[in-house]
Amino acid sequence: MLDIAVRDLPGLAVDRREVDRAGKSYTVLTLEELRAEDPARPTLLCLGADAFHGLPTWHRWQEIFRLAHIVVAVRPGVELDRDMPAELEPVWRSRHVTDPAVLQSTPSGAIYRQAVDPWPISATQIRMQLARGELGRPAVVQLLPPAVLAYIDLHQLYRSTSPRPQDAP
Repeated sequence: MLDIAVRDLPGLAVDRREVDRAGKSYTVLTLEELRAEDPARPTLLCLGADAFHGLPTWHRWQEIFRLAHIVVAVRPGVELDRDMPAELEPVWRSRHVTDPAVLQSTPSGAIYRQAVDPWPISATQIRMQLARGELGRPAVVQLLPPAVLAYIDLHQLYRSTSPRPQDAP
């Protein structure tokens, strides 16, 4: 479905290395491979604030900063500064930048806070709507490309095995 989603978007491509990798796949391994391919290219790892807070639980998490910049999308309900784990506080203080130009001028090492407009729906809610056969709901239609919706419908993905209310006797 990712291939279908990006098919008509110039400049985007699906990278299958994590899917195709034998054994466990860790972000740090992918970043090492990307860095080896082009040591000078700025690389950005985009995370939600909640995922950023969990970074100390990741495999070899401290090495990520030599491999990529981290862009933290501030999500509703997560206070980035207030809820930050103790292990991340010194990293945040030493690496946080407010000028996004740093992300283009250096290959890695910075943390940048990116505000995002919240969407009033989650991926879980979209899957629930799809399970109920609600492919035409505005939230689903606005957030999924038409070709992806057609694929989901054709293959009846995410469908619930229980009858929908309109199907009940």
